[in-house]
Amino acid sequence: MEHVDRLSRASQDAFDRVSEYCKDKPATSAAIAVAALTVSCAAWNLLPSRNSSSQRYKQKPGTFELSGGNIDSRQIKTEFEGYSKSYGSEAGAGITDRSNTSELVDKFYSLVTDIYEWGWGQSFHFSPLLPGKSVRESEAAHEARLAAIIGLRPGKNCLDVGCGVGGPMRTIAATSGGIVTGITINDYQVSRAEMHNKNMGLQDLCRPTQGDFLHMPFGDGTFDGAYAIEATCHAAKLSEVYSEIYRVLKPGAIFASYEWVSTAKYNGSNKDHVRIIDEINFGNGLPEMRTYKQAEEAGAMAGFEMLESIDLATASPVAGPWYGRLKRSRTQHHINQAMVSTTSFLRLCPAGVKEVHHMLVNVAKSLVDGGEAGVFSPMHLLVFKKPMENGADKASDKASQGAQKVSQTATKATANGK
Repeated sequence: MEHVDRLSRASQDAFDRVSEYCKDKPATSAAIAVAALTVSCAAWNLLPSRNSSSQRYKQKPGTFELSGGNIDSRQIKTEFEGYSKSYGSEAGAGITDRSNTSELVDKFYSLVTDIYEWGWGQSFHFSPLLPGKSVRESEAAHEARLAAIIGLRPGKNCLDVGCGVGGPMRTIAATSGGIVTGITINDYQVSRAEMHNKNMGLQDLCRPTQGDFLHMPFGDGTFDGAYAIEATCHAAKLSEVYSEIYRVLKPGAIFASYEWVSTAKYNGSNKDHVRIIDEINFGNGLPEMRTYKQAEEAGAMAGFEMLESIDLATASPVAGPWYGRLKRSRTQHHINQAMVSTTSFLRLCPAGVKEVHHMLVNVAKSLVDGGEAGVFSPMHLLVFKKPMENGADKASDKASQGAQKVSQTATKATANGK
């Protein structure tokens, strides 16, 4: 049976390599991928079980390993249908029962995490393409920027709000030397993050935790800084997650967030704009889309002082568009769809995986539409500071008040001819 085991694993590996090859060859026909799959199916079916001890570390699930995370494989299709029904049919409706948002987001990430890792990578976010840099290099720069903003360094501990499987966490910990504690609502993502952290030797610096970021299991004033990468958009109320982040930060600490927002170009009376945003919300587990102004206001409501607000999607005149990778990968999306549809037809993946993947292929188009129309940004940078309770901030306030009094005195003296 050993030779069958080897053949089956080799077949899967070969098919995964076809997938990788096609990513850089848009002219390659999907038929090549489907043919490779068909040839490998018989050998794969002969394998009764997989021996985990004999498998090397894999940075992503294989083509035949796509699952529904912590959802029972027999329930994936039913759970996806329930997720779909949670969104209203009217324009701009979003999730109809906002009190159920956290549970729906947990379900969403169980459904999509394997597909995200398989087709995108370990960092579930977008980034501008820097001149002369690869996608991965641009991605790492986008992440490392946050470590610099919040001042993370050895001996400091920061919070990753919505850490996913830990791609950004590992970059930020490795580049800064600081400890990163992550929180995600999804148990399956925690297990994936722990596996990646251990295999990359980062388990001492990266600490993923399961929990709801609206009710975090951390004490007041725990962290020296915090960041969120395209994650707090999942909260039913943005002000509530910002308030919880405020609570767990030390006074004077910085919180930086890449927010998903509708831009100033968005027009609620434009049916196409509304359609794009509705499709983005549904395909990404968002209850609704906020404007960047609403995000700024949410920070103020939480008690933060805003230090910066800038849309990184348009900030650089030389960087490529954040949606460029999606646009360039359209052929790959169709190839992946052929792969998933074929594995589904042959019952090599659970029922429902095909429908989830189809949703993600569709929303990729909507994201490109939103980026090209300029009505949506996944990276509006907001930098907030938790005010000091004593000391520096109060001293600064007194200095400012003193300078104001001097200015007022000088103005009166000038008016009196002195």
